[in-house]
Amino acid sequence: MHGYRVHVVGPVCFDVVFSGLSAPPRPGTEVKACFLGISPGGAANVAVALARLGLDVAVSAVFADDPFGRYLWSALCDEGVDLTYSVGTTGWSTPLTSSVAVWGERSMVTYAEPPPVDALSLLPAHYQADALVVSLAEVDQGGLARLHQVAPLVFADVPGEEGPLYWAELLERLASVDVFLPNAAEALAATGCDTLPEAATRLSARGPLVVVKDGAEGSLAVAPNSATVTREPAVPVAARDTTGAGDVFDAGFVYATLAGWSIRRRLRFANLCAAESVKLIGGSFAAPCWRDLGASYRGLADTHLRRSYRFLEAALADAPSRRDCRRSVPGIVLPPGALSGTAVTS
Repeated sequence: MHGYRVHVVGPVCFDVVFSGLSAPPRPGTEVKACFLGISPGGAANVAVALARLGLDVAVSAVFADDPFGRYLWSALCDEGVDLTYSVGTTGWSTPLTSSVAVWGERSMVTYAEPPPVDALSLLPAHYQADALVVSLAEVDQGGLARLHQVAPLVFADVPGEEGPLYWAELLERLASVDVFLPNAAEALAATGCDTLPEAATRLSARGPLVVVKDGAEGSLAVAPNSATVTREPAVPVAARDTTGAGDVFDAGFVYATLAGWSIRRRLRFANLCAAESVKLIGGSFAAPCWRDLGASYRGLADTHLRRSYRFLEAALADAPSRRDCRRSVPGIVLPPGALSGTAVTS
């Protein structure tokens, strides 16, 4: 597993997460948050989660030459993410997302200017990776068609059920990806179906393996042109913040696919990764390391559930060791030496 390269294409955001609110904010009122977390977001959620699992990860993204952009660049480098195929630019502002977590669930507000450079154009000719992760909203049909020149496996998600992408156009793009990873609301909105199995089956008829993230209910998958639905339950946890949990799930599923595991084991592993992430504040920095996953698996009280995760014993024995994972804190923490030079160049 240590030799696999995964390339992530998409915007990297500056995430500010408020958590532990007693109630949602209402017009004309102020609500105090118990916790505040700052971390890289957007495509960084998947990239950091993959890097913490020990894969070789690269990102193609545009970084603004402003304080937020410099922080994002240095934070990803500190996580071991390769930014060779990213670029910095002046005259553009870093995308920023404010997330408010109330009772474990989050709502978000994002400010993002159109990037001056197409992130997919940053991939050089003849570049090769083992897998590529993209958002269907970030790549047009022509761009999707050439992704398999870069990697044999293309994983795709969508920005949200209220994103700018028309669902009819999304359906046309599915033929160009191998694995499609919507959440429950997105799958239902895309198809107009009443149930997730129906929605996943209809989406899989377009060509990809469809994996639907269903929060506390777990996840399900339907193979291309199949009516067989594989469902796995979520790992029960006390959720503090769901920001980025879907992206961490995606990373877990990518890892498990490259590992050659069965569909059931892929779903289980991705569920476990997502469950670990919702215990903490923020997106990318809440992604688990192997020690977190091992402790969670060995601490499962449900005997049947723990037995279903026994396949992790071999993976844990071979898992990369690393220092403690960096976590989201209420401030911008730069790695040592990050201010000694220019982090982002035009």
